[in-house]
Amino acid sequence: MNQYETATEDYWDFTDENDTMSPETSGVSAQPCPQEDSYGFAQKYSPTVFSLVFVLAFVGNVLVLCVIRRYRVSQSGGACAFSLTDTFLLHLAISDLLLAFTLPLFAVQWAHEWVFGLTICKISGALFSLNRYSGILFLACISFDRYLAIVHAVSSGWKRNTCHAQFACAVIWVVCLGLSGVEIAFKQVELTTIGSKKVPICVLMFTDNSTQWHVGLQLTFLILGFGLPLLIMLYCYIQIFRSLCNATRRQKRKSLRLIISLVSVFVICWAPFNCFQIADSLYRLGVVQTCEFGHAVDIGTVITESVGLTHCALNPLLYGFVGVKFRRELVRMCKGLLGQRGFLGMEGWKERRLRKSTGSFSSAESENTSFSVMV
Repeated sequence: MNQYETATEDYWDFTDENDTMSPETSGVSAQPCPQEDSYGFAQKYSPTVFSLVFVLAFVGNVLVLCVIRRYRVSQSGGACAFSLTDTFLLHLAISDLLLAFTLPLFAVQWAHEWVFGLTICKISGALFSLNRYSGILFLACISFDRYLAIVHAVSSGWKRNTCHAQFACAVIWVVCLGLSGVEIAFKQVELTTIGSKKVPICVLMFTDNSTQWHVGLQLTFLILGFGLPLLIMLYCYIQIFRSLCNATRRQKRKSLRLIISLVSVFVICWAPFNCFQIADSLYRLGVVQTCEFGHAVDIGTVITESVGLTHCALNPLLYGFVGVKFRRELVRMCKGLLGQRGFLGMEGWKERRLRKSTGSFSSAESENTSFSVMV
């Protein structure tokens, strides 16, 4: 099903307020397919998974933001003092957090019904869509940054001038905001018949050309939210792989291990969901018309989208905690907090650690990036 519909229970289109739920497909029999089994499965599965992903994503990305802020305080160069990777990591963490904040709302809807009103319905839908696109595009930007730094050995002056990265991030946010405008325009709270009762649900409602709209949105996300970023990542990391062939055995082994994990996790998280998006498009267009196929697509979409959403919780691990420098700074930050509360009993400990931390993030370090994903 549509990537927006899955998290907001919009698996079905409605032709009349009193109708039961039925797939919107061209050429399909007018007799609606029963959806109670699909909905019952989602009610049991989605709230638990969404809540778990929210907790993991919140904790991980908040830690990333705290460590980045700690480093920024120790610098005096302003916004453009960050390395390119640090800048993209900052925006990626913000994107993942915004996406995570929408998950409890949709978990409540799955478990009960939509109780937050029309305004929150539109805003949460827009945030969900906005950060679906932006998060994946920021990953592609990080890959491109690593490609420039390693393959082309870009000069340190360019790498420190992250105003270019800030501009690229602004462009990504604007483009993704435009793509999420569909949610603001068409998201509605509708009474939906589920079994023998009607419940309010936050759904996408297209009055005209519903099938074309849904298929178009699915193809847009397939291209901009998966295909294009994946091609960029594959190209960049293949070139990095070739460049590292001349590196030392230990350095090459560590870098290649990270490269394989980055691409593998991205594909594992999002490829199954996009396959079901293609299957749903075929169902909507009437290429496959059986109710059994539609039921399988519904269940598969619920499961695979939840797998895709876990990517926002895995990003801090892949792009932060894998880095030795990041882990070192995180430990110092935690020790500093403990020291402030008297657990360490060492006066002036924080000041000494802060000076040492500042030195460890010197711009003269390898690749001039504080939280470099290439360790």
